[in-house]
Amino acid sequence: MNNPIKAIVINKEDNNYSASLSQLNENDLPDENTTINVLYSTLNYKDGLAITGKGPVVRTFPMVPGIDLVGTVTTSTSDEFKNGDHVILNGFGVGEKHWGGLAQKAALNSDWLIPLPATISPKQAMQIGTAGYTAMLSVIALQKQGVKPDDGEILVTGANGGVGSFAIYLLSQLGYNVTAATGRVDQSEYLKELGASQIINRDELSNPGKPLQKERFAAAIDSVGSHTLANICASLKYGGVVTACGLAQGMDLPASVAPFILRGVSLIGIDSVMRPKTDRIKAWERLATLVKADYLDKISTEITLEQVIENAEQLMEGKIRGRVVVNCQG
Repeated sequence: MNNPIKAIVINKEDNNYSASLSQLNENDLPDENTTINVLYSTLNYKDGLAITGKGPVVRTFPMVPGIDLVGTVTTSTSDEFKNGDHVILNGFGVGEKHWGGLAQKAALNSDWLIPLPATISPKQAMQIGTAGYTAMLSVIALQKQGVKPDDGEILVTGANGGVGSFAIYLLSQLGYNVTAATGRVDQSEYLKELGASQIINRDELSNPGKPLQKERFAAAIDSVGSHTLANICASLKYGGVVTACGLAQGMDLPASVAPFILRGVSLIGIDSVMRPKTDRIKAWERLATLVKADYLDKISTEITLEQVIENAEQLMEGKIRGRVVVNCQG
């Protein structure tokens, strides 16, 4: 069979970079061991960079973007999956080095896939997406380090972003006292609805600070990096823990060793791209039990493949809040 497939395709010839809604054939798909009917994908910040060309995300051309997807297996030579199975993909360079989820069909390596938990729908999986998955990995890391709700304030930076907002929600569901740092303090009520108890302006953390500061936070989930992460480390209580999962402010870490040596602070990196399958399954099983459907509907908007490029431009202009779910069969 060689049925037509709608897909977002990015091309680059000389210095001409373009993204368009295109029609492919099944024999255009990569040579991988599992083929999937993509039900839903998402529009993440990294996808926005790829589609608009505003960041050097795409490594090979042509490229189908989309770092997330959920779909139904149609063929697989893997013993792990069979025709009709619902599967999720996050990461593994999909949408950057390998064709991704913003298409009606995808061909992927079965090692990159995990089963969709039985208690969440395909759409709900993409309402959660990489943002919720990364937040869950961060929360699991804090709990693994023994951080408990009665230890004190847990700081979440980038609070209005995808990872930040999910982190607030998940921590709140687990009974933690959450402080949200945001550059959009006018949206404080929204953050409080998610579960934040306190709101602070990100400017309190974003400028150069002292190597050691007043002990305030028991732990933190940071998606910002740079001076913000340095100031978090300097403000953690003795034995505090911070997970680093983003670099919105920068890749640098202008910090000293003082918090780590004098206060026993721990800095844990969170990778959501190449995680072992056991970690991915555990995170998604936790998400399936913690995340409520009404919350997902509140924070997400559904679009079609035809609307992806326009929405990518709006995303890069900061005009979109919450999750954008792409109905790839709609």
